[in-house]
Amino acid sequence: MAWRAFEGFQKSGKVLCALAGSALCGEIANSQNTEITEQHRNNTDKMNSAFYLISVVSVRFRGLRVLAVRCCRDPVRRIFPREYPSHYAAPPMRLFVTTLATGTALLAATPLSAQQASLVYRLGKDTVAIEQYTRTATGMIGEMVQRSGAAVARYQYMITLAKNGRPTTASIKRLNADGSLPPNTPSDTRFTVTADSIVRETVFADSTPRRAFAATQAMINFPTFIYGPTELLATLAKSKAAVDSLPALGLTGNLGLTGITAGGGDSLRLRGGAYAMVLRFDANQRLQSVDGSLTTNKSTGMRGAGGLDIAAIAKSMKPTGTLSLRETARGAFGQGGMVLIDYGRPSVRDRSVWGGTLVPFDSIWRTGANDATHLFTSRTLTMGDVVVPPGAYSLFVQHTRTGTWLIVNKQVGQWGTVYSAANDLARIPMQMSATPSHVEEFTIVVRAINPTRGTIEMSWGPSVMSVPFTATVGSATAVRP
Repeated sequence: MAWRAFEGFQKSGKVLCALAGSALCGEIANSQNTEITEQHRNNTDKMNSAFYLISVVSVRFRGLRVLAVRCCRDPVRRIFPREYPSHYAAPPMRLFVTTLATGTALLAATPLSAQQASLVYRLGKDTVAIEQYTRTATGMIGEMVQRSGAAVARYQYMITLAKNGRPTTASIKRLNADGSLPPNTPSDTRFTVTADSIVRETVFADSTPRRAFAATQAMINFPTFIYGPTELLATLAKSKAAVDSLPALGLTGNLGLTGITAGGGDSLRLRGGAYAMVLRFDANQRLQSVDGSLTTNKSTGMRGAGGLDIAAIAKSMKPTGTLSLRETARGAFGQGGMVLIDYGRPSVRDRSVWGGTLVPFDSIWRTGANDATHLFTSRTLTMGDVVVPPGAYSLFVQHTRTGTWLIVNKQVGQWGTVYSAANDLARIPMQMSATPSHVEEFTIVVRAINPTRGTIEMSWGPSVMSVPFTATVGSATAVRP
């Protein structure tokens, strides 16, 4: 027997039917012997922030167990009530009826238009951003709030999709924590995608600059911590479309690229964004996790339920400030003798350090954060068999299972991830020992033992790495070991 879906609601222990002409629904609604048990309800919480309601009602009728699923198909109106597009019109609450046959529930699946989720991004133990989005058959709408840096920032985005799942239009807005527009910034950035081009319009109060780029099957590059739209790439990949290198346009600049490539196991790696994040999706191409552990971003994101009040969260967030402040370690060695090390100070934040998340085995680490760490010396330094003449250098560290090496590099002025072994002056073995207590912020000390002897000490987490040296007056020729 075909079981028909019906609209209705639960009242006074009975299911009241709204579909006239359905004998089955009428019998269930009017039966005095119908047993009704509510199995699950994802209801509005105390903060009134849950936007998506689902009720599964179990009904016993004529010896059969009948399940009625009541759901609000689209919760987005409460997220963006002022600028809610017409094609996202919220439908009424619905009930779907089915039976339990041989212990298997033949439940009506939640349609694509009701897929709402959140992603919480953390740097170690600290939450740095939250994204919430709803994916529909014809588009995606979402919002992200992040607190990295000097101010809390919110981003709202919308995407409309063609039948083939590719974007046709998109919009990205940046707001302050209270929802106001930052001064001297665009109120909106709009994208229009055709078969052979992508157009970006940046909307200011007095003008709308427009740039067009020739591109086939173009995508949009979103700001960091907006990774929900990667579900579109995963869906295209599922349909066997090539998604490893697609033209993509961001909020500023020229045409770039985006894409996903196969990683290890069930993971995919993002291409073309600011960071090569590792992404994991379920069988329905729903994003489950975002992992930047192997990038300089180091943040991770995990999927959760929707229904978050992003506006309230934004107002409660406090900016992190500069996450890794610059510091200068210095030591004096006789008249006019100075050794300086300029470096960034990242924090552990409950992460593994040496041979772990922060300094993986065999990787070339920038010895700090952000800009490259720089050594300035007015003395000739001798470290073991290595002679370092007076001058400026960049410092890197390589931690292996058999030892740790300080790399003195002749290139200066670069970002910390820019490293070329061709510019190495020398690699110097370091001594590793335990710190008396946990060191949360990476710390470098140039310790002057006397006017001609000292050590460079690098402490982080449970360990300290050190290199002894002698400092002498005069110039010298670099000597490699």
